[in-house]
Amino acid sequence: MDSERQAGHMRVIIRDLFETVILALLIFMALHTSVQNFRVQGPSMRPTLEAGEHVMVNKLVYLSFQAQDIARLVPFLDLGDERNMFPFHEPRRGEVVIFEFPEDVTRDFVKRIVAVSGETVEIKQGRVFVDGVELDEPYLTRRDRGNYGPTTVPDGNYFVLGDNRPASHDSRHWGTVPADKLVGRAWVSFWPLDRWHALLTFLRP
Repeated sequence: MDSERQAGHMRVIIRDLFETVILALLIFMALHTSVQNFRVQGPSMRPTLEAGEHVMVNKLVYLSFQAQDIARLVPFLDLGDERNMFPFHEPRRGEVVIFEFPEDVTRDFVKRIVAVSGETVEIKQGRVFVDGVELDEPYLTRRDRGNYGPTTVPDGNYFVLGDNRPASHDSRHWGTVPADKLVGRAWVSFWPLDRWHALLTFLRP
């Protein structure tokens, strides 16, 4: 009886250990797919982000599905177009985003969205206008005096600019960012500790 009791006790220990390992793996996978660390390089986002700062990136917030893929899985559901569908929310003007540089996907950039699909963006003497309305950009400390556009952002794309306009290589130079190049939204700067701050969103002109 003692040997059977010991064997049963051992089975409980092994089962508990197995469940703990599985749970740890699930937590690790969930964190890996939903959160990413990003290290800022260069001065293009000053003063919001300095070179060397580490930010936490929310990768789930821009999760999207193609409407036609959902229609294939649910044949009776007629979505009627080919748009991306976002379970949480679409990328919005004012959000700081991490994305794969469209001209070199091995590099990740950080910029701020200033115009979304279908909006017309124009820059006059450094002042940004979206659909004819000037943006209120309290995050800026340095403007350039350049002009750009007007141009309309294509469907499924986003027009991004750095907060440090004179030192930023952004949509003014290489165009818009497709939705499938977005890695996620920059959520909070967490390192160094004396630079800890949430990255605020400015939504409206």
